[in-house]
Amino acid sequence: MDMAQLSSTLLYISFVLYLIGTFFFGGAIRDKRKERQGKDRWSQLGIAVTIIGFLTQVGYFITRWIAAGHAPVSNLFEFTTFFGMMLVAAFIIVYFIYRLSVLGLFALPVALLIIAYASMFPREISPLIPALQSDWLHIHVTTAAAGEAILAISFVAGLIYLIRVVDQSKPSKRTFWLEVVMFCLVATLGFVIVSTAFGLSGYEAKFAWVDKNGQAAEVEYHMPALVGPHKGELMKESAGRMEPLVEMPAIINAKKLNTVIWSLMAGAVLYIALRLALRKRIAAALKPLVKNVNLDLTDEICYRAVAIGFPVFTLGALIFAMIWAQIAWTRFWGWDPKEVWALITWLFYAAFLHLRLSKGWHGEKSAWLAVIGFAIIMFNLVAVNLVIAGLHSYAGT
Repeated sequence: MDMAQLSSTLLYISFVLYLIGTFFFGGAIRDKRKERQGKDRWSQLGIAVTIIGFLTQVGYFITRWIAAGHAPVSNLFEFTTFFGMMLVAAFIIVYFIYRLSVLGLFALPVALLIIAYASMFPREISPLIPALQSDWLHIHVTTAAAGEAILAISFVAGLIYLIRVVDQSKPSKRTFWLEVVMFCLVATLGFVIVSTAFGLSGYEAKFAWVDKNGQAAEVEYHMPALVGPHKGELMKESAGRMEPLVEMPAIINAKKLNTVIWSLMAGAVLYIALRLALRKRIAAALKPLVKNVNLDLTDEICYRAVAIGFPVFTLGALIFAMIWAQIAWTRFWGWDPKEVWALITWLFYAAFLHLRLSKGWHGEKSAWLAVIGFAIIMFNLVAVNLVIAGLHSYAGT
């Protein structure tokens, strides 16, 4: 077995172990016995399996690094799996500080969704393009991912807080927006399902199109084209495949937007199926799992994660990024879509800390901000990487 194959196997094993760890943490919550020892046993099994899974994923990272000859954070698959690994690392540290089992029941599924999302992108090991051949790749990308992963823990804590306090007995704005968050998580699963389904079917459709520089190009779709590329024409070898319903301007990555639309459609179908099966909102169905949660402790975790993650994100996504931009592109700042959204993310979490420390936004207000902040991070990861063409577009390949 070569290094590339070994790394793939290790990633798969870590995924399975995180899934098993989730069930163990679920056992800790669902255990009705009052004996403290019984509850601890489930949690101890959960954290032990999670640590083994994390070490296995570190093994994936190292073996892929050896196989590639560079840090495996150069494309969307590699960056997103690293993001998931850092999220698990952040959870393990937080767990040993606070010993909150319910955090594992929510944090590990989020990490699983992120890793599953990553696995839908091309996984081939390829040489670095000239723009990425720098030690700043390791420094900037890994630090930014670590910062985002720590901030993701604030989302998990905030989500637990909101599921616990939002009254599900009657419809309201709070129940609506909390359910929107649930839909987004389900839509990620929808993406995995629809990508797998079309991948197994072997669907292919090739288009000739004109890129933003006015150059003729080709693109290959692996899902039926709901939206087509700029001035796109179906090529002869793809005759009989679906013609696009709408044509996109050159600045939009039509292939990736098409994937997003299919994912939302699959997510909507899956969400409706879950609602029919549960006969209640998803957040309402999860509420019994958090009924014994200490709200003050959850609120503290939500704040501490931002207080630690914010400076790490500042270093990685802004300071180190600007240094590398100066070296690679001879300018610190260029209003590239990715740079703009990194700045928006930074400004949002700066506002979070200001409102928390100066205006006393604790509890539910703080939890909503943590959820919105993670939505901004995911928008950057999904929409900006996939749909909007810019200098960072290589991340979507």
